[in-house]
Amino acid sequence: MPGIGSALLVVAFGAAIYCAIASVYGARTNRRQWVVSGRRAIYCVAGLVVASMVLLEIAYLRSDFQFALVAQNSSTDTPTFYKLTAVWSSQAGSLLLWVTLLALFSSAVLFATRHRHREIAPYAAAVLGGVAAFFLFLMLFYASPFDALSPVPVEGNGLNPLLRHPAMMIHPPMLYSGYVGFSIPFAFAIGALITRRTDASWIRSTRRFALIAWTFLGVGVLLGALWSYSELGWGGYWAWDAVENAALLPWLTGTAFIHSIQIQEKRGMLKVWNVSLIVATFLLALLGTFLVRSGILDSIHAFGASTLGKPFLAFIAIAAVGSIGLVVARLPYLRSDARLDSFLSREAFFLANNLVLVGLAFVVFWGTFFPLISEAVTGREQSVGPPWFDRYTVPLALVLVLLTGIGPALTWRRSSPSSLKRTFAIPLAAVVLGALVLIAFTPAEDSVLSLVMFVLAVFTLTVAGQELWRGAGARRVTSDDGFVLSFVNVVRRNRRRYGGYLVHVGIAILFVGVAASSAFVSKTDARLSPGQSTEVGGYKVTYERATAAVGDDASGTGAPIALGAVLNVERGGKEFTVRPQRNYFPSQDVAQDGAIGRFFEGEATSEVDVRWGPIRDFWLAVQPDIRALDKPIAEANRRFTDSSGDIQALVIAAIADVYRREAPPATFRTLVSPLVIWIWLGGGISVLGALLALWPGAGTSRARSIAAARVGRELSRA
Repeated sequence: MPGIGSALLVVAFGAAIYCAIASVYGARTNRRQWVVSGRRAIYCVAGLVVASMVLLEIAYLRSDFQFALVAQNSSTDTPTFYKLTAVWSSQAGSLLLWVTLLALFSSAVLFATRHRHREIAPYAAAVLGGVAAFFLFLMLFYASPFDALSPVPVEGNGLNPLLRHPAMMIHPPMLYSGYVGFSIPFAFAIGALITRRTDASWIRSTRRFALIAWTFLGVGVLLGALWSYSELGWGGYWAWDAVENAALLPWLTGTAFIHSIQIQEKRGMLKVWNVSLIVATFLLALLGTFLVRSGILDSIHAFGASTLGKPFLAFIAIAAVGSIGLVVARLPYLRSDARLDSFLSREAFFLANNLVLVGLAFVVFWGTFFPLISEAVTGREQSVGPPWFDRYTVPLALVLVLLTGIGPALTWRRSSPSSLKRTFAIPLAAVVLGALVLIAFTPAEDSVLSLVMFVLAVFTLTVAGQELWRGAGARRVTSDDGFVLSFVNVVRRNRRRYGGYLVHVGIAILFVGVAASSAFVSKTDARLSPGQSTEVGGYKVTYERATAAVGDDASGTGAPIALGAVLNVERGGKEFTVRPQRNYFPSQDVAQDGAIGRFFEGEATSEVDVRWGPIRDFWLAVQPDIRALDKPIAEANRRFTDSSGDIQALVIAAIADVYRREAPPATFRTLVSPLVIWIWLGGGISVLGALLALWPGAGTSRARSIAAARVGRELSRA
C-alpha cells in the first residue's frame, strides 16, 4: 500500500512538470492543443494527489502501521476524529495537504477561465504547475508520506497531546487553504506581467479566489487563537509566536491587496502596487510554510529542525528574484491610467489603509525575524517579546480602525465638504457620546489606548449602520417595499459593498474584544487545598474536591488519566461549578519512567473550564501536584514491572484514587476577561461579510441588470 501512494506521487510530479512545459510551449507557439493539454495535466495532478490523500486517510483509520507516518502520529486508541485529522499534524502529511489544496484550487480556476485569458492563463497554469512540482519534489526526495516500516510495529506513538483539540485539527487546513488560495492571483499576475496584459482583467478573474483565501486564512488564525486560549493553559490567545506571526503576515498584505485592487478596477491606478502586494503575499505564504518546517526560529507550533529548510529557502529566493525582476522589467506597462484627484476620496483613504497594513506587516516581520537579523549583524541572537510588538502595533491598529470607518463612506475621485458633513455628522456625534460614557464609567488609570479603540470602533460601527440605513431608505423611496424588505433588497443588489461593510464591522468588534481583554483582565495564580478560597475580578472561587478519572476522559482526547478539581464560583449571589482538569499521556521511555510511572511522566495538557459570556468570561485551569504520588508510583514500578494491561489499569486507577481521596494542594490560574468572546464573534461577523461579498448571485444580478439596461436602450432606439 505505501508503494501505491509513492507511485501516485511520482506520476503527479511528472504531470505537474508536463503542465508547466506544455502550457509555456503552447503559449509561445500559439498551439492551443498544448495549452489545453497542460490544463488537463493539472486536473490529472488533482486526481492523483486526492487519491494519495484518500489512501493515507484509510491507512490512519485502519491503524495501518506499515505506513511510517501512521505509526509516528497515530495509535489504535487515538479517537477516530483525531485519526482522520492527524494526517496534517506531521511534516510530510502537511506537505501532501498543501499540494492537494493547490491542485484543487488550480483546477477550479483553470476550468473557470478555460474560455478566457487565452494569453495569460497558460502562463498562470505553468506557474501553478511549477509550484505543485516543487511540493511534490519535497515529498519524493525529502519527506515522503509513504515511507514503509519493516517489521511493522504493533502500536503507534499516538497523536501529539497538544494537538488533540478540534480547533487545532481544523486550523491547518484553514491556514493552508489561505496560503494556497493566494497562489491563484499570484500566478495570474505573473501571467499578466509576462504577456504585458496589465489591465484589471486578471484581477476580475481572480478576485474571488483572493477573497476566499483571505477568509480561510483569517479563520485559521482565529482557530489558532481559540486553541491557544482554551488548550495551552496560560490564559492568552496571542503570544506573538514566530509561527503565529508567519500566518498573520500574508493575511495583512492580502487584506491590503483586496482593498487596492478596487482602485485599479475603478480608476486604473496602483498597478505596480497591486502586483507587488500579491507577490509579497505569495512569498509570505511560502515563508510561513518554511518557518514551520525549517526550525530556524523557536515556536511551539514548529515541527523542529528538518532537511526541508534549504530547498524551501532556495525556492523562495528563486520566486522572489524572478517576480521582482519581472515587475521591474514591466514597469512601463504598469503606469497608472489616472492620478489621485483629492486626498478626500475613497481611493486616497484606501491607499492610506494599505500603507498602515503594510506597516503592520513590516513591524511583525521585523520582530519575528529579529533573532536572525541580530545574529547576522552582531553575532549574538536576541529576540523581542510581546511588549515590543504591542508598542508598535497598537497605534497602527488604532489608525487602521479609523481608516476602516472613513474610507468606504467617501466617494470616488473627490468628496465635497457638504457630503463630508452629511456623512460624518452622526458618527462624530456618536464618538462624542461614546467618549463621555467611557470617561464617566471607566477608571482613569485604565488603558487610554483601549478606550481610544472603543471610541474608534463606535465610529466605524455608526458609519456602517448609517450607510445601510440610508441605502434601505433610498430603496423605499423608489419602491413600494417596507423597511425590512428594502433592507434585504439593497443588500442583495449590492452584496459586495455591504459585505465589505460587514467585514469592517466584524474587524472593529474583534479589536474591541482584544482591547478590553488585554487592558481590563483580572488574573490570579493561587495554590489551594480543598476548602480554601481565592478572589479574582469580583468572583469568589472555592476549591471543593479533587477528581481523578482513568480511561474516562470527558474531553474526548483519549487521555488515559485525567486529574482535576471541582470548584464553586460565587458572584453577586449567583453560584456555578467549574471542573478543570489536566490530562496525562504516557511516555514511551519505560526503562526510565517505569511501567506504571510512564503514565504520569508523559506529556500533559490542560483542559480549561471556560464560562463564556457577552460581558466577561470566567476562565480557570488547574495544575495538580502529582509529586505527592511519587511514593505509590515508585512502589508500583517496583512491584508491577511485567504486568498485563488489565493489572496496570487497576494499579493506575488505585493511584489515581489516592490522589482523589488525599488531595494535595493544587495550583489554579483564574482569569476574568471582559469581552473576550467578541474576538471570535467579530471574526465570525467578518467571515459572514466575506461570504456575502462572495455570493455568486450578486454577480448574476448585476449581469442581468446590465443586460436589461442594454435591451432597454435598444428598444428605445427602435
